[in-house]
Amino acid sequence: MSHDVKDTTIARVALLPAALLATVVGALMMIATGISTARADHHGQMKEEKMAGKDIVATAIEAQGFNTLVEAVKAAGLVETLQGEGPFTVFAPTDEAFAALPEGTLDSLLADKQALTRVLTYHVVPGKVTAEQVMGMDSAETVQGQSIDISTMEDAVMVDGARVIQADIMASNGVIHVIDQVILPD
Repeated sequence: MSHDVKDTTIARVALLPAALLATVVGALMMIATGISTARADHHGQMKEEKMAGKDIVATAIEAQGFNTLVEAVKAAGLVETLQGEGPFTVFAPTDEAFAALPEGTLDSLLADKQALTRVLTYHVVPGKVTAEQVMGMDSAETVQGQSIDISTMEDAVMVDGARVIQADIMASNGVIHVIDQVILPD
C-alpha cells in the first residue's frame, strides 16, 4: 500500500460516524474474543453463529480489571443472578473507578449488603442493550429501579457522568460496557 493510499484510508476512517465506528469496533472485539463467528451457508450467504460464550460474571473475571467489581458482586450475593439467563446490560466500573471513590466509601459499601446491592443493581439495565442502542437513548431504567441518565457527546457516551471507555463486551447472557466511574443512585 502506498503512503498516499494509507493516508487516505486513515482519513476515511476518521470520518466514520461514531455509531458506525462503535459497531465496527464491537464486531472486531467479538471476532478477537471468539464470542461469535461468521460462516457462509451453502448459498454463500454469511450467517452469524453465536458460540456458547461465558456469562457476565465469567466474562468480567476473564477480562481483568474488574477484581473489585467481582468482589463486590460476590459480597452482595449477586453472582447467581448475573450468571442467570438474563439478558443483562452491565455498566461495569473498573478497579481504578472503585479506587477513585472517596476514602472509606468502598469499605462502607462492602460492610452494608443492602447498600452495596443498591449500588451494584444501579449499574445493571434489564435486556441486552448494545452501544449502538445506548447512543440513541437519553435514559434507561436500572434493575435497582431508578433511571440512569445517558448522553452522547462528540466522542463519548456518558452514563450518569461516567464515560463509557469500552463498549459491547459480549457475554452469553448480556453485554458489558466499561465505565470510568462508579455511579451512585440517589
